[in-house]
Amino acid sequence: MALLLHQTFETQVRRVPDRTALVREGRRSSYADIDALSLGLAASLRAHGVGRGDRVALFLDNSEHMVAAIYAVLRIGAVFMPVNTLTKADKLAYVLADAEAAALVTQNALAEVARQALAMAPCVRNCWLADDGYAAPAPGLAGEVRYPPACEEPAAARLEPPRPLIDQDLAAIIYTSGSTGRPKGVMLSHRNMLSALDSVSSYLGLHEHDVLTCALPLAFDYGLYQVLMAFALGATVLLERSFTYPARVLQDMAREGATVFAGVPTMFAMLLGMDLSGFDLRSLRLVTNTAAALPVSHIQRIRDAFPQARLYSMYGLTECKRVSYLPPEQLDIRPQSVGRGMPNEELWLIDEQGRRLPDGSTGELVVRGSHVMRGYWRQPQATAERLHPGPLPGEMVLHTGDVFRSDEEGWLYFVARKDDIIKSRGEKVSPREVENVLHELSGVQQAVVVGVPDDLLGEAIKAFVVRVPGQTLDERAVLRHCQARLESFMVPRQVEFVSELPQTDNGKVRRASLL
Repeated sequence: MALLLHQTFETQVRRVPDRTALVREGRRSSYADIDALSLGLAASLRAHGVGRGDRVALFLDNSEHMVAAIYAVLRIGAVFMPVNTLTKADKLAYVLADAEAAALVTQNALAEVARQALAMAPCVRNCWLADDGYAAPAPGLAGEVRYPPACEEPAAARLEPPRPLIDQDLAAIIYTSGSTGRPKGVMLSHRNMLSALDSVSSYLGLHEHDVLTCALPLAFDYGLYQVLMAFALGATVLLERSFTYPARVLQDMAREGATVFAGVPTMFAMLLGMDLSGFDLRSLRLVTNTAAALPVSHIQRIRDAFPQARLYSMYGLTECKRVSYLPPEQLDIRPQSVGRGMPNEELWLIDEQGRRLPDGSTGELVVRGSHVMRGYWRQPQATAERLHPGPLPGEMVLHTGDVFRSDEEGWLYFVARKDDIIKSRGEKVSPREVENVLHELSGVQQAVVVGVPDDLLGEAIKAFVVRVPGQTLDERAVLRHCQARLESFMVPRQVEFVSELPQTDNGKVRRASLL
């Protein structure tokens, strides 16, 4: 059994070197191809003084270079930091400076943003520029080194191993943005990531002959783990640059015989607005969703669209990767549930005093397991707010900040982020409950509700609705629908129709931007 994350990949390189590891825009890379790229960059990083414990930012789009860079950084004992390619220069500079990154790996198309960020982050000693062919090289990056480096394969293969690592050493720092404030760096050890990888792969039943579709950014842990899980098994990843053109993704899936599709609610909303009859997706056997809960009305439509595939509704957060999953056979019984805990994990709810609650209660969710983060990078106060002493002396458990209710059998139902609960007319309102009702209305493609200040109510409920293209749904129809299905204090006081909802990098609705 691998003790370090990159050893899972190295095992497959030895076992199936010629098998296709990655397909991107028609280009196929074998495990041996990715290995060669990875060894070359690892040797170059080491030659430029990057070593154990150093942080290396990966500011690259979904590509073979990004995947190879992840394993290159791990192989020299360093810590990889994936950064979304939509990140602006000032935020990139903050991440680089906060982590005291030793190096940055980027690409021609992002060179100008990188240059601006590096000017504000003098800690970065070298910048590697991927030769991706998207644009002419942009000179002027401090310490720029071409990647892949011009070195002979035997030299790369003689890469000296770093000082021995252990599974408690950091593998990654993933910066995550909350609703307010600066992003926080979630510290994940090799053990954290291997534990999550093993548990998720286990309950999904992934195997080496799967073709996993990844149209999510690799800077988003849901996208990242599609690659990590596939490469741990010797499977194939169909890597898409994005989901901007869903028809192109579906064409690629049909051509490659994709067996697994990982999505978020916004992606499924786009698919459900399309005619899917022209795409042969009979090979698809698994469809997964996380980032935010699927509207109940969308669940059945997704199952109808992919009748041969098993749909997994899941819940997770960057601080522990994954928390729960709903087995597909439970969808008809409890479609609003996000399931129960995954293998090698313990979950429970607590009240406001931190006391453990029985099944059938509502409270904050607590997660215990080896997949729980080590903490937030150099933010002890933020870490102390999330990690609390567990049942055993010396161990820490994760207080998620998410409110759930459980039924008498222990199945979990998401209520809201603690900060998102709306208090109207003295009553606590779950945005999720109102949104479920809104999604039942024909003509609603997406909907989200927030609380807005109100002198009489404390907070008034406001709904933001994206119409299905071509529909003429109006405010009166929305309110009439809600009044027939919700208690009076839960009915929105205001409805605003918008063309799209603001989203975070990982596909969640940015509620704070709507206030």
